[in-house]
Amino acid sequence: MTRNHPQPSRRTVLGGAVAALAVAAGATGTAQAVPGTGRPTEFPLPDGWLPEGITIGGSPYAYMGSRADGAIYRTDLRTGKGRVLHEGTAGLASIGLKLDRDSLLYVAGGAGGTARIVDARTGELLTTYQLTRDTGPFINDVVLHEDRAWFTDSRAAVLHGVPRGRRGEVRALPLTGEWVQAPAGTNSANGLVATPDGRGLIVVNAGQLYRVDLETGHATEVTLRGAPDVAGGDGLVRLGRTLYVVQNRLNKITVWDLDRKAATATLTRTITDPRFDVPTTAARYGDRLYLVNARFTSPQTPETTFNAVAVSL
Repeated sequence: MTRNHPQPSRRTVLGGAVAALAVAAGATGTAQAVPGTGRPTEFPLPDGWLPEGITIGGSPYAYMGSRADGAIYRTDLRTGKGRVLHEGTAGLASIGLKLDRDSLLYVAGGAGGTARIVDARTGELLTTYQLTRDTGPFINDVVLHEDRAWFTDSRAAVLHGVPRGRRGEVRALPLTGEWVQAPAGTNSANGLVATPDGRGLIVVNAGQLYRVDLETGHATEVTLRGAPDVAGGDGLVRLGRTLYVVQNRLNKITVWDLDRKAATATLTRTITDPRFDVPTTAARYGDRLYLVNARFTSPQTPETTFNAVAVSL
């Protein structure tokens, strides 16, 4: 979930309008299905939604956050129909999000510096953690790993570990070693996944991949083979030793083969689609990846249309 420019002040302006549109419309547009399958491959969102994050659990429902006001939209992948699950509030944002097995949504709060936990069944806000008091943070993406939900901050060399559940202390993990902190407002720390061996995390940062030791915070740059970088790297999805990197403004997903320790990543193929319009993050369900189009290069107004799309793995 890349912020290639500072968090826009339009969130406050658009917040009320987006919430009203979402409640009134429920879903906008028409879901598009693959002929002969009945399964949609395009999913409309309310106008002005400003999506960036998407998550899917074990059931065929996608949850997509709003940069405009922090609302969360729930879509049935079988029909394409959706509704606002969690109402937004002016001044909030929902950037990256992940759904846990106990139906808890962990939500990155962007410039607010927060992590929120929302009940995916009712939409109720359960807990808010203030992860940092630093000036100008951007809590960007989240991964669930072992007993914590780990969040990136695109403005600081640190990961924040929130306890899974509703109790416990937040752990701040400073990033050291080969980590290079990019200047604020650039394509810095973003998507993250667990390593194949489960001993650390892979984080995309400034066009490179880093392997982070969760005990020490030491970061080691992953050697890339087949391409010099992952420019515009945003959301990450890992299936076994296959890593999918969403490269947002390049409108593509690059597919990498990781070695056992995630020390090396080898480019195997690239996924493109004419429906991509600055996709930011992806989530897998069955034999597909589902992506939201953030449309950063288009006007970001209450009238701007947004959607999610599905591509085959």
